[in-house]
Amino acid sequence: MVEQPTLEKNGVRGKLTPQAPLAPLVWFKSGGAAEWLFEPKDMADLQAFLRDLDPSVPVMALGLGSNMIVRDGGVPGVVVRLGKAFARVEKVDEVTLRCGGGASGILVSSTARDAGIAGVEFLRSIPGTVGGFVRMNGGAYGGEVKDILVDCDVVLRSGELITLGVAQLGYTYRHSELPDGAIVVSAQFRGHPGEPGAIQAEMDRISASREASQPLRSKTGGSTFKNPEGHKAWQLVDEAGCRGLTIGGAQVSEKHTNFLINTGTATSAEIEALGEEVRRRVRENSGVELEWEIQRVGEQ
Repeated sequence: MVEQPTLEKNGVRGKLTPQAPLAPLVWFKSGGAAEWLFEPKDMADLQAFLRDLDPSVPVMALGLGSNMIVRDGGVPGVVVRLGKAFARVEKVDEVTLRCGGGASGILVSSTARDAGIAGVEFLRSIPGTVGGFVRMNGGAYGGEVKDILVDCDVVLRSGELITLGVAQLGYTYRHSELPDGAIVVSAQFRGHPGEPGAIQAEMDRISASREASQPLRSKTGGSTFKNPEGHKAWQLVDEAGCRGLTIGGAQVSEKHTNFLINTGTATSAEIEALGEEVRRRVRENSGVELEWEIQRVGEQ
């Protein structure tokens, strides 16, 4: 357990909260507290904090909390949440944007539209922040971050700021080789010239498609399982008879079977147990082993 005085005397200028409830900050609205929640004032504050923090204390970044189950026992160490100082999006040249790690996909895609930059419309459909997209190689509707990323600025667990090119991230499907405890503070995305009206039309098409097919107004976590090679996860879940399946307050969405829902009272343990039951049934039915796409963090 980290003692509060140790952290306080680090000269932190941002907000440092002990035993901070994380349920309000994640889409599932379930789970325990962070031992510490740190919201840095700016880059220098983040660097100094991590540099001075005992190296044995674990550090985890939290964006919009869309792709995450926070377990009921909470998250040990420090959870870092990037605020407004890290949410700016600026045009670098005719086809490139520099985006803060805390910027949302909606802000990035809207700024790209206004700048006449096409090719990043798919970010409109990913409910998260730039930091999460970069770490997870986020993708949807035919696009992936690896297709548009030029490079990213990362603060390592030691507090050192480094720049990593796309080739250095070891991208595969929904995975990167970013070091543990590293915080993505900004990224450069490159698209191609486009007409704002056409870009908006594509964003509208993506938005309408999501609204029609996904349970966006529910307490959910986004796509639960990765699509296995040659398969669609939702189809495997459906064929295994899991549509509408419940454990406690957790349910497999009737609308899109690759989404789990908190119907209102679910614990994180129930949500995770439901996911594992779905994986078991799919394995028995089709022989396919589903992999979690949703990050599960903290202690049971």
